[in-house]
Amino acid sequence: MTQRFNQPTSGNDMPRFGGIATMMRLPQAETAAGLDAAFIGVPMDIGTSNRSGTRFGPRAIRAESVMLRPYNMATGAAPFERMQVADLGDIATNPYNLEKSIGLIETGIADVLRHDCIPLILGGDHTLTYPVLRAMAAKHGPVGFIHIDAHADVNDTMFGERIAHGTPFRRAVEDGAIDPHRAIQIGLRGTGYAPTDFDWQREQGFRIVPVEECWHRSLAPLMDEVRSLMGSGPVYLTYDIDSLDPSVAPGTGTPEIGGLTTIQALEIIRGCAGLDLVGADLVEVAPAYDTTGTTALIGANLLYEMLCVLPERK
Repeated sequence: MTQRFNQPTSGNDMPRFGGIATMMRLPQAETAAGLDAAFIGVPMDIGTSNRSGTRFGPRAIRAESVMLRPYNMATGAAPFERMQVADLGDIATNPYNLEKSIGLIETGIADVLRHDCIPLILGGDHTLTYPVLRAMAAKHGPVGFIHIDAHADVNDTMFGERIAHGTPFRRAVEDGAIDPHRAIQIGLRGTGYAPTDFDWQREQGFRIVPVEECWHRSLAPLMDEVRSLMGSGPVYLTYDIDSLDPSVAPGTGTPEIGGLTTIQALEIIRGCAGLDLVGADLVEVAPAYDTTGTTALIGANLLYEMLCVLPERK
């Protein structure tokens, strides 16, 4: 008998403003058993350094995802024809303790990976990617790393703390979770504390693409380079919504002018097709700063695009 995969609820069966707001109105699953990929929320903002509110990001992304339909008309991708996908709900972070939240996230993602399921994570502030990378490395070894962001997030400390949303990737490199010679950061910009602010990761082997190198250009040629850099090994994609210009995505805690466009965001994610993506996240959506819901809508669309480029499962 042909297996029937989960399908998003059609807008012709239930009005888009009705029903339970799971991601893309997919069924909610209790565990990742039997799933090829799963959406999972990590609601937290106690790692933020400026405006709080990303704890509400997963809920807002799910609410806006009701507009999404199963088929990608641009790329021809039909993820729900080849994969079993569901919404796993949220990891219950500890809103009073960042260190404990890190442990809870790592354990939660490790459980998803135990079922050979690829997690697509709705954030949440960028601190969450550190424990996710630790879980990834425990299963796959050091991963290739594609990081789209206005900020490098490689500070040694913030306010004397080693764990915060500006430190995750220094910690991940120190822990051996990232392969620094298969790592790229795209869209970095803004003001800094010193001219050497981006030097640490360059010294580790990262490829750095400041946003000025992206202005007025298609990023398809850059993604040709990225695919070559990543090779055939496992790759993790992390997408900070503040990589986009705040004129189109204002709902975030640390906005920086001069950012990427949504077209460039699509080029980046679609350019990951063919890579061995073992997980991805979309972080730093803070819906209170965008009353239109546009930032969360963009986040939902980019997560869908990530689903569309996941590798074929054996």
